[in-house]
Amino acid sequence: MPARMPARTPDRTPDRSRDRRAARRALTRSAPIGAALGAALAVLTAPAHAAEQDPPLLPPGQDAPVPDPAPAVPAPSAPGPDLDGSSLSWVGGLGITALVTISVLLTVVAATTLWWMLHAWRSVDSLAATSFSRAPVEPRHRISLLVPARHEEAVLGHTLDRLAASDHPDFEIIVIIGHDDPGTEAVARAAAARHPDLVRVVIDHSVPKNKPKGMNTALPEVTGDVVGVFDAEDEVHPDLLRLVDARFTETGADLVQGGVQLMNVQSAWWSLRNCLEYYFWFRSRLHFHAEARFIPLGGNTVFVRTELLRGAGGWDGECLAEDCELGVRLSTEGATVAVAYDPRVVTREETPGSLTSLFKQRTRWSQGFLQVLRKGEWKRLPTRRQRALARYTLAMPFLQAFTGLMIPVSVALVLFAKVPVVVTLLTFLPIVPTLLTLTVEVAGLGEFGRTYRVRIRVWDYVRLVLGTFPYQVFLAAAAVRAVWRELRGDGSWEKTEHTGAHIDPLTPPHGDRPEPVPATTRKAA
Repeated sequence: MPARMPARTPDRTPDRSRDRRAARRALTRSAPIGAALGAALAVLTAPAHAAEQDPPLLPPGQDAPVPDPAPAVPAPSAPGPDLDGSSLSWVGGLGITALVTISVLLTVVAATTLWWMLHAWRSVDSLAATSFSRAPVEPRHRISLLVPARHEEAVLGHTLDRLAASDHPDFEIIVIIGHDDPGTEAVARAAAARHPDLVRVVIDHSVPKNKPKGMNTALPEVTGDVVGVFDAEDEVHPDLLRLVDARFTETGADLVQGGVQLMNVQSAWWSLRNCLEYYFWFRSRLHFHAEARFIPLGGNTVFVRTELLRGAGGWDGECLAEDCELGVRLSTEGATVAVAYDPRVVTREETPGSLTSLFKQRTRWSQGFLQVLRKGEWKRLPTRRQRALARYTLAMPFLQAFTGLMIPVSVALVLFAKVPVVVTLLTFLPIVPTLLTLTVEVAGLGEFGRTYRVRIRVWDYVRLVLGTFPYQVFLAAAAVRAVWRELRGDGSWEKTEHTGAHIDPLTPPHGDRPEPVPATTRKAA
C-alpha cells in the first residue's frame, strides 16, 4: 500500500484572496442575501494594514455588528469673540459694549431722576415744608431787584408794572439795558416814568453782551440788603417779596430760591414736557439739593444777601449758566440755601416759542453745566458725597450726549445683528424706571392742572406719553451740540425769544392767593 502522504497543516496566515473566494461562495448559498453581502463588504472595505485583525466570516443568518461611528472632530474656529454661537468682529463687540453701557447709563439716570422727582412727596410733612411760612412776619430787609432785558420790548413793560405792584415796604427795581438796544430802553424808561420812586435804568456797555455781565454792571448800583433777580418776561406775584423777606428772617439763610413755573402747557407737545420739567425741578429736586448743601440755582426768583454776593465777586461773566455757577461757588463757601415753592406765588414764565429756540436754550444750559464742571469749583465741596453729587449733576450733558450718539448704533445692532440673549435682556433694563417715571409724570400733569386751574385733556396725556422718547432724543441732541460748541471754544450767548404766551389778561394771574398780609406803607426808594 503506498505510503500515506502526511496531512497538510493549514496555513493560518491571513490570505485576502482566500477571504474574497469565501465571500463569493457565500453569495451562492441559500443564506440571506443581506447577510452575505454584509460579510463581503466588511472584508472588502477592511484596511490592508489591519488584515491580521479582520473578524472571521459570519455564518449564514447572523448579522454583522454595526461599529460605533467615530466622533466628529470640530473644525478650528476663527479667532475673535464668540458670543451666542456667532463670531463677531471687533466692530460688533464694540457695538454690543456700547449697547450695554447705554442701557446701564439710562437705567441709572432714570432711577435717580425718579428718586429726586419724588423727594418732596416723601410724606405730608415734607411736602408742607417746601412752601413758604403762613405766619405773618414784619419785613426787615430792603430788596434790590435786578431785571436784565435785551430786545424784550414785547414783555418788559408788563413785568415792570407787576413788580412795582409788589406788597413790600422797601424795594427798588433796577432795569439793565444794553447801550445798543434803544427799543427796550424806551420801554424801560417809560416804566421808570410811571414808577419814579421804584424803577431805575442802568445802561450796560460791555461787549459782547450777556446776562451775567449786565448784572455785574448793575451790582455797584444796588442799595438793598438782598439782591433778587428776575427775567424780563416774568409775571411776579404781589405777595412774593414779603414771603421771601420772612424766609430770610425765619431761617437765617444766605440765599432764598423761590419757585418758577412755565405755564403754557398746551402750546405744543414739547411745551407740555418743558412745563413738567419745571414743576418737578422747583417743586421737589431743588429741595433735595438744598438739603445736600449743593445747589445749582435757578436763573430767576433767586435772592442773595448783598454782602455775600459782592464778597463772591458777583456772577461769572463768561459762564453760560451763571445761576448754576453762582450756586456751586456759594455752596463751596458753606452758604445756606432755603428753597420755597408755593403754587400761589410762583413766578410764571413761558416755554420758548419754537423748537429751534428751545434747542438753543437747552444747548446753552448744557454747555454752561460743562463749563462749571470744567472750572472745578465743585471740587472744594467738603464731603465726598457732595462732590459725587456735583460731578454727576454737572456731567449730565456728557451722559446725554453719549447716549444720543449711541442710540442709532444700538438700534442698528438690535435690528441687524445677532445680539446675545443676555445683552438683549439688558436693553430692556431702563424700561422699568422709565415706566415708573412716566407714571409719576402722568400723575404730576393731573396735579398741575388742578393746581393752576388748567383743564388737562385726554389728548394732553396722549402727547405726554408719545413725546417721551422724542423729547429725550431732542435733549440728547442739544447736549451733543453743547459738547461740540465747548470743544470748539464757542461761548457765544444764544438768547431765548419771549412773546408773553404765559400771560392771560382775561383771568386772574395767580388764582387763589395766600392768606392776606396786612399792607404797610411803602418807603420811598
